[in-house]
Amino acid sequence: MPLSDVSRRALLGGAAAVAGLAVGAQAWQTLRQGRAQVLQMRCPRYDDDLVARVREGITAFPAVLARVKGAHVVLKPNLVEVRPDRPINTDPRLIAAAAEAFLSLGARKVTVAEGAGHSRDSEYLLEQSGLSELLGPLGVPFVDLNVDEAVMVSGPADLTRLGQLPVARTIMAADLLVSMPKLKTHHHVGVTLSMKNLFGTVPGGVVGWPKNPLHWAGIDNSIVDPWSGIRPAFAIVDGIVGMEGDGPIMGTAVPMGLLLFGDQLPAVDAAATRLMGLRPERVDYLRKAIALGGVIAASHIVAAGDVVPARPFQVLDLFKGLRA
Repeated sequence: MPLSDVSRRALLGGAAAVAGLAVGAQAWQTLRQGRAQVLQMRCPRYDDDLVARVREGITAFPAVLARVKGAHVVLKPNLVEVRPDRPINTDPRLIAAAAEAFLSLGARKVTVAEGAGHSRDSEYLLEQSGLSELLGPLGVPFVDLNVDEAVMVSGPADLTRLGQLPVARTIMAADLLVSMPKLKTHHHVGVTLSMKNLFGTVPGGVVGWPKNPLHWAGIDNSIVDPWSGIRPAFAIVDGIVGMEGDGPIMGTAVPMGLLLFGDQLPAVDAAATRLMGLRPERVDYLRKAIALGGVIAASHIVAAGDVVPARPFQVLDLFKGLRA
């Protein structure tokens, strides 16, 4: 047999072996994941009965519901800055509805807390967004996490190599922490959802603005470490109107008419990513979360509730590889 044939066969055999290893690694990544449920709920408008819808979403998760009675519930929305022409923030009507829903289900106290990464004037942000006007009648306080006392928290994997991260005491003292992000694309990590929303739990008064040490440590790592160290109990995603393109601020509105609920944040974010027509297994921080118990495989996520078709979101060229 000519030497060239032997070399060719050896090369092809080696390539096949490498491909087989890659497929095997992907299969193992799927098999090692647990199971999770995500509730999809059609909700076309913000003037719908949001309190009833959020109550329905909470009660679909009995383990979460069991923790509500007598609990101090902390809602962590995504508040960045106010631009009336862009759907940047978690809508204040949904935040207030969630607060009312948890109180009606027996919560002892509900607090709304955020540490905005752009606007440093939380009073202005609350006033201009209309959130303070909605929370006042409910007796629900707001805590600016940027000036809250910090508690040092360790992520099990320490992907940031920072050892510990400062996290606001209000977050760590919650009996039930709920991440309430906006459904958006993001110019640094592709998508920003319930895990990325935890960036706001790190006080800007400690690490500075716009929380650059977290970016320097690797933004994907700085998403996984807080999530794995804090372990929020629940997520409610505002997808009634989302944002595509150059998010999280300069993107374009996308009416999705959707709310998502779940008690496993990576699973919620994976389901949301698929509804945006994108592939969660190609989002770095979601892939990294698997090793820490995150569930992102479609075959391991039970999609309960309404059938909602995916709507391909536009992304920056840097993230075209996320498209399904």
